[in-house]
Amino acid sequence: MSTKDYLEKDYYKVLGVSKDAKPEEIKKAFRKLARQYHPDQNKTNADAEAKFKEISEANSILSDPAKRKEYDEARSLFGGGGFRFPGAGQGGPSMDDLFRGAGDSGLGDLFGNLFGGSGTTRRTRGPRRGADIEGEVTIDFANALAGSTVTMQTTSDAACPTCHGTGARPGTQPRVCPVCQGSGMQTSTSGGVFAVTEPCRECRGRGMIVDDPCASCHGSGRSQSTRTMQVRIPAGVTDGQRIRIKGKGGAGENSGASGDLYVLVHVRPHKVFGRKGDHLTVTVPVTFAEAALGAEISVPTLDDGPVRLKVPAGTPNGRTFRVRGRGVKGGATDGDLLVTVEVEVPTHLSDEARAALADYQEKAGGGDPRAALFGGPR
Repeated sequence: MSTKDYLEKDYYKVLGVSKDAKPEEIKKAFRKLARQYHPDQNKTNADAEAKFKEISEANSILSDPAKRKEYDEARSLFGGGGFRFPGAGQGGPSMDDLFRGAGDSGLGDLFGNLFGGSGTTRRTRGPRRGADIEGEVTIDFANALAGSTVTMQTTSDAACPTCHGTGARPGTQPRVCPVCQGSGMQTSTSGGVFAVTEPCRECRGRGMIVDDPCASCHGSGRSQSTRTMQVRIPAGVTDGQRIRIKGKGGAGENSGASGDLYVLVHVRPHKVFGRKGDHLTVTVPVTFAEAALGAEISVPTLDDGPVRLKVPAGTPNGRTFRVRGRGVKGGATDGDLLVTVEVEVPTHLSDEARAALADYQEKAGGGDPRAALFGGPR
């Protein structure tokens, strides 16, 4: 697509929105049209595929604030949709004449960002953000609920302490790359219109060339740095959760901001309690007599001492009771303690207990509890 064709397209009309449409309107219009013309929904319709490409192209410009601004300014500069010029086709300048020399004029810079950065302005390399780093910690169950501060040792890239990040031997300085003029990027064009920007092959993206490398970092300007830091783990963290700590990652270059630290948290299981969202869970054994006759039992909590729980008569094995407010604390509302009762079956019986149990079985009756499995009445 030529520059002329690019500017003559009315992307607002393609998406069916006004020139002052808000970003959310543009997004909504694109999604609606994309669903309508998506190739998967129109496998035998070539026109739909072309339309899908057109609306995708329009969205790529109008959804990017910088590209949209440049596009609007360009259309305003050249007279709006159609870009007709006085005298065009009658000996006056045509669009093709105007853009033929764009690479040698200010127009090359005007449309540089729209067409891949093909402008001729020389730039020095700016700040570069440091790399993100990752670490892992393992904490106790109780500390995960309450929050804790842990000590972590991290290793990341940092400026070489010998050359202070220049990559050059102390007492010398690197020189600006003659190919990219210090930008660290180089641009190649194809057909005179589209441009591809990539890291400079001469300096490998650094923007500088080191003729006399530092003996410590061999010219890279970077070295491995190990540091110990205190990291705050927030209350309520779950096992496997990944926490972002801003600015605690690798150091930036050329006064760039530091990267972030991502901490993967492992939580040791508790010997008594489990967790289900904001609720704590606990399994409490009860005797057959307590489940059958009913009882008031003591149930442990994590921090506040035991609570008394009433187990109704005839409670089945596996029933769960809720003790409100005794779960995970510190959120919008405190979680609950979910108590599941487990009926214990004795493995050893005395002669008296065995006789009493046999007497109970005879007097309780109740039929065959498995009869319903075979289609009979219980």
